[in-house]
Amino acid sequence: MASPPRRSRRLCRALLAALVVASVAVPVSGAVRPAGVPAPAPTVPGPLPAATPGALVERWAATRADIAAAARMADGHGDGRRADALRVLADPARHFISFDGRDGGRTVEVFGDLARADRIAVLVPGAGISVDNYWRLKGGAQALRRELGDRSAVVAWLGYETPATVSLTAATSGRADDAAPELSDFLRKLKGAKPAARTSLLCHSYGSVVCARAAAGAEVADIVLYGSPGVGFDDVAAMHTRAAVWAGRGGTDWIADVPHVRLELPTVEVGFGADPVSEGFGAHTFDAGSGGHSDYLKPGSVPLKNIARIVDGRTPDTPRA
Repeated sequence: MASPPRRSRRLCRALLAALVVASVAVPVSGAVRPAGVPAPAPTVPGPLPAATPGALVERWAATRADIAAAARMADGHGDGRRADALRVLADPARHFISFDGRDGGRTVEVFGDLARADRIAVLVPGAGISVDNYWRLKGGAQALRRELGDRSAVVAWLGYETPATVSLTAATSGRADDAAPELSDFLRKLKGAKPAARTSLLCHSYGSVVCARAAAGAEVADIVLYGSPGVGFDDVAAMHTRAAVWAGRGGTDWIADVPHVRLELPTVEVGFGADPVSEGFGAHTFDAGSGGHSDYLKPGSVPLKNIARIVDGRTPDTPRA
């Protein structure tokens, strides 16, 4: 039987890419994204306050009140699971710069003392993360904060509607295109509040697509891509960033099996192109150990230690031959 035309083969590869990239959320979230639950509009939108202890304490209290209001509305809607998740977030020990419970929820939380931090890491998660399973993002942020030690802060930026688990959306850039201006705005305000701090942008899986689109103009020292399916650019130069770009992939991360293609279909572009850990992409590479897709910020792990070194401004270990 004759082989199919080249365009058909390319289409098959693109569709395969869509299925595989969409599926990378499975080990991260393990559940279908919940339906939207109503929530009140936040009362504390607007710019990041000055990063002084007093201003931050006021912000923590205001966002806590917004979270509590959203929990009450979720209860009234009959969604006990969302209400329970929100009550956990409303713990007085938690520090949220912003919170919006609408459309699945958006949060920005600080771990560590932002007022005194001279090193700041901003974590951008990938597909399948929402308010209902936010503990997954929290766990990695806490592990990194412990690894970094004193005078550091980790910001968990769930500032966008992540793609649903196992969906074509996770293989296209639409959500990243929407999220990038929000991330850029946040980084600009963070720089204004903490101009002397060394800030790094850490981007997992689909989050690396978001970060790449926000890279141009972002005043950060480093952009770290890990577990990335690609970023939608052919190389580092195309990202137009002054930051040092790093890339790592765990030895058993099945993201390595994603075909690195980008194909324009009539109504959508599928796939994210070049592999960030490939030599041709031009990123600095670091040893990400032997772990899987959700192991990069696992306590005691090789990638956690190397990512912390990058945030510190030190040189990480290089990949093993």
